[in-house]
Amino acid sequence: MFASAISIWMAIVVTILSRSHADRNVYPSAGVLFVHVLEREYFKGEFPPYPKSGDATSDPITFNTNLMGYPDRPGWLRYIQRTTHSDGVLYGSPTGQHAGKPTIIEITAYNRRSFETARHNLVINIMGNEEYPLPYQAEFYIKNMNVEEMLASEVLGDFLGAVKNVWQPERLNAINITSALDRGGRVPLPINNLKEGVYVMVGADAPFSSCLREVEGPHNQLRCSQEMEPAISCDKKFRAQFDIDWCKISLVDINKLGTSHSHTRPDPGTGILAEIGEYNPPSESLKSRDYYADFLVTLAVPAAVAMVLFVILGYTMCCRREGVIQLVHHSSIQKSSKELRNMSKNREISWPLSTLPVFNPVSGEVVPPIHPDNYETTSMPLMQAQTNLQNQITIPQQRPSGDSYVMSTFRRLEVNGIPEERKVAEALNL
Repeated sequence: MFASAISIWMAIVVTILSRSHADRNVYPSAGVLFVHVLEREYFKGEFPPYPKSGDATSDPITFNTNLMGYPDRPGWLRYIQRTTHSDGVLYGSPTGQHAGKPTIIEITAYNRRSFETARHNLVINIMGNEEYPLPYQAEFYIKNMNVEEMLASEVLGDFLGAVKNVWQPERLNAINITSALDRGGRVPLPINNLKEGVYVMVGADAPFSSCLREVEGPHNQLRCSQEMEPAISCDKKFRAQFDIDWCKISLVDINKLGTSHSHTRPDPGTGILAEIGEYNPPSESLKSRDYYADFLVTLAVPAAVAMVLFVILGYTMCCRREGVIQLVHHSSIQKSSKELRNMSKNREISWPLSTLPVFNPVSGEVVPPIHPDNYETTSMPLMQAQTNLQNQITIPQQRPSGDSYVMSTFRRLEVNGIPEERKVAEALNL
């Protein structure tokens, strides 16, 4: 029983290894759109199952694709995967230059939950096509589709069927599909189910139909220049499923171009620079350069210019009449300012009412404040106890009982050495 369990386990391991390293061969034709879907279900068996039983959510899986021995894919092959829970898609249009040469693509699947990887190779055997390229090619811009939606076989088949109904050719193939973002389009806002838009190029062996050429008429060209929708008679055959921008349709007749597209591409080359020989550094016998003259010129010229300007300014200010007048005027201004400062220091400043002498109605005393030069007025009390002040007048007052009198003292004010009461008497005698 133990031996049978080991044999079963070895068979499972061999099966997983064979699935992870098996090569898949595909045979696309040159000049025809190639689409290969990287199915997540194909790789799910190579990873451990999801730990939660009954959970319908599968593991997030992403893919990395590259040409064997290179970090990226061939230039004609593109890859897209919208989310980690959707399938990846390889698509592109191989050219006749790649016919007969197998192209090996390494596909690596990453499990974003367990961080395990699985890898297998995709061998693309490009087959030659005698009818490549088709002489008449038309490119449509579909506004209500994304790339991964257009690459679905059902959707692409419906579009080719509508084009064949309008064009009526004997042979019709999808040549290439390109996202509008790769053509400089903007990422749409996530509102109203807006799409990125795709360019779909198809080729046929018959000339363009009259319906397809309606957009080239002067009336429709004028409407396109005014950003208005042109009037196309066959648009109703596409409108049910595909919203086509007819102003962006492109019709190409390869017979009129004279050369095929396969010969217009430049040679990419090998990517290795041409041999230019060994590097020869400069010899040690080079003459040393003297920077003394440059140093003198750098300093002497600005110094000489500054000296000349200084002499001109000095002559203008000291020797010219205008300069002397300006100097005298400046000196008088300074002298006047100094005199004003001295006068402001000696002038008497009236004190605020809160610091005037205070009369005590009970004792009949007047207590004036002291204002020394170095006294801080911010901490000055409103009432101070001090007597024997100068310039005071004593006035008798009667007590409330009316029996005796008290003497009240007031401060005597003088103006220019003359008592205030004298000033009042002189004014009355006038």
